[in-house]
Amino acid sequence: MAKNLAISVAFLISVSLAVQFGADAAGIAIYWGQNGNEGTLEETCATGNFEFVNLAFLPTFGNGQTPMINLAGHCDPYTNGCTGLSSDIKSCQAKGVKVILSIGGGAGSYYLTSKEDARQVATYLWNNFLGGSSSSRPLGDAVLDGIDFDIEGGTNLHWDDLARYLSAYSKQGKKVYLTAAPQCPFPDAWVGGALKTGLFDNVWVQFYNNPPCQYSSGDLSNLENAWKQWISDIPATKIFLGLPAAPAAAGSGFIPVADLTSKVLPAIKGSPKYGGVMLWSKYYDDQTKYSSSIKSSV
Repeated sequence: MAKNLAISVAFLISVSLAVQFGADAAGIAIYWGQNGNEGTLEETCATGNFEFVNLAFLPTFGNGQTPMINLAGHCDPYTNGCTGLSSDIKSCQAKGVKVILSIGGGAGSYYLTSKEDARQVATYLWNNFLGGSSSSRPLGDAVLDGIDFDIEGGTNLHWDDLARYLSAYSKQGKKVYLTAAPQCPFPDAWVGGALKTGLFDNVWVQFYNNPPCQYSSGDLSNLENAWKQWISDIPATKIFLGLPAAPAAAGSGFIPVADLTSKVLPAIKGSPKYGGVMLWSKYYDDQTKYSSSIKSSV
């Protein structure tokens, strides 16, 4: 009896540890939304490859503009055509995938003119995509898990204010995850200041299109040096290695699967802040099956 009890206790401890570490386990984040030929959001989550899906993008907001989502060939927001994504979002969340709205992007019309402008944008995001309410929710009644700052233009002002206002909404029940996609040169020109607030959960650093801090055929030093700076200087919960999912997905920075799994990941996985890998994007991942090839190594 005592022996059985000891075995049961040991088993329970091992299960609780597995749950504990499982919740903390590294994973893959993917951007979805900028190519109508990349499958549905529901299909993306059903692959089982991703812990986070960033919906790309809300490229128009701030400075009094009417915010407008752009999901390329997937749906037409001008005719309320994206509200049908609500069931896909809920399906993803039911599988444990966090679905996050990415604001900004490489081409867009966005900047914040003041602290008050940041507050208004936060209110809009809360009411239209998060836990608030609005008669014009672009993605229907699904409640997204958070907001991703993919700020690559405009100005570097007031993103810290926006992060603070959004973070405050976590007090109203469901946590609002904050993530960001800075470039690997440190500090990031756009959201470097905002990241210092310590309010960001996941920071997927773009280790591509930036030769001074990315991997190049066997040479790990640039990437490793940049990685060390990010994990030591940014007070985020987890830092992710952001990569193109195919050579065509970026101007430079693609890492062949064999190099990633045998050289790059072993060099960075030891960090307590290592969160996994972010990929741009689902469309390119479909071409190469990159996420499937690296999943067991992440």
